[in-house]
Amino acid sequence: MGLIIRSSAIHAAGCYITTAVRKGDRVAEYTGRRISKDEADQIYADSPITYLFGLGDGSIVIEGHCAAMFINHSCQGNCETREEDGRVWITAIRNIAAGEEITYDYCLYDGDDDEALCNCGTKKCRGTMYSKEEVTRRKAAARKAALKARKKAAKKKQTARKAQKESAA
Repeated sequence: MGLIIRSSAIHAAGCYITTAVRKGDRVAEYTGRRISKDEADQIYADSPITYLFGLGDGSIVIEGHCAAMFINHSCQGNCETREEDGRVWITAIRNIAAGEEITYDYCLYDGDDDEALCNCGTKKCRGTMYSKEEVTRRKAAARKAALKARKKAAKKKQTARKAQKESAA
């Protein structure tokens, strides 16, 4: 089994399999220097592109500079990631034909205000590379912020009316 990097309809370059792979087979390992999330945040603060893979609770990341860094996100990927004995494997979740692009759901959970737009184009595309849980969390936070803003605006309006009544009296 081999991997090649070439143009991708999903995003710039993608990683493609050269021979057929069966469901359950390991396709690639995500390797690189392990650094703290805080260090990664400092290193990549102004970088529009990162190749980071969060381990466990996300406090440690792999700074990926390997073939696996070219595996693109898809909301309906043909692979998934598995952490085993401190290593990260990209494993086929269905049979994959030779020449097919390798993809997995990134399930992002961190990114500040970045929308992390998805370009996978699948039928069940979420429109973002964030996990379903993170999308739910962000929507709830947005609703809470909007409610707080409406309450603040209503209070400001009420204070203005009260001041207007007092000055008219």
